[in-house]
Amino acid sequence: MKLQRFLRSGRSNKQEPLFSVVKGITGIPPKDLSLFTRVFTHTSMEEKDDGGKKINYERLEFLGDAVLNTIVAAYLFKKLPQNNEGSLTLMRSKIVRRDFLNQIGEGLGLIRHLASNVPQKNYGPNVHGNLFEALVGAVYIDSGFDACSQFVHSCLILPHVDLIKLHNKVLSYKSLLVDWFQKNRLRYKYDVLSDNGAEKTPYYKAKLWLDDKIVATARATNKKKAIEKVSKRAYYQFQHQIKSIQNKH
Repeated sequence: MKLQRFLRSGRSNKQEPLFSVVKGITGIPPKDLSLFTRVFTHTSMEEKDDGGKKINYERLEFLGDAVLNTIVAAYLFKKLPQNNEGSLTLMRSKIVRRDFLNQIGEGLGLIRHLASNVPQKNYGPNVHGNLFEALVGAVYIDSGFDACSQFVHSCLILPHVDLIKLHNKVLSYKSLLVDWFQKNRLRYKYDVLSDNGAEKTPYYKAKLWLDDKIVATARATNKKKAIEKVSKRAYYQFQHQIKSIQNKH
């Protein structure tokens, strides 16, 4: 717990609005409000402490990411005693994936409390998840691992994690297909070409070839999306053969 003692400074004031905000979100009375001031400070504020160190959520986000992974790993280790390391790693990645954490952060309304000099429309797409990770990091420092684990369980795991549904969730159709192609020694190739037509927005058309035949085509606004989209379309043609190895990817 030396890390917690090193990072903890200052005391909470129950009369401050931030005290009520943090307690309302986490269910835990904060001890050191300066930690949570960092959680809700955007880099655009360019705030610094007396030592010249930047005050924003980025360092707490880094810590929270590690703590969150540990909490989820411990949960899966207990709940899935028959799963091997690879399967547990995959399941964890399905839970801590960026779009899911963004949903959690947005559901908690964290962005409403963010001090920033940037209009909300100009935030990056992952700001909600970043704030959630920063909040997890702050709760860990302020209240310890057990309290932080209870917070993560109450706001993320218990209401949102369905292990049966996650078991069947595909994170990357391309990875799934490529692995299946390789295991079956099938010749495949992705072709991606610009396909703007008369539209102002750039578009790309992806084709998936299998043994010199086109098995699927798709169109999207960038190459990565086009490849994933065409892979998903192709997946449904081979899903019955693939499902037996799905959890290995």
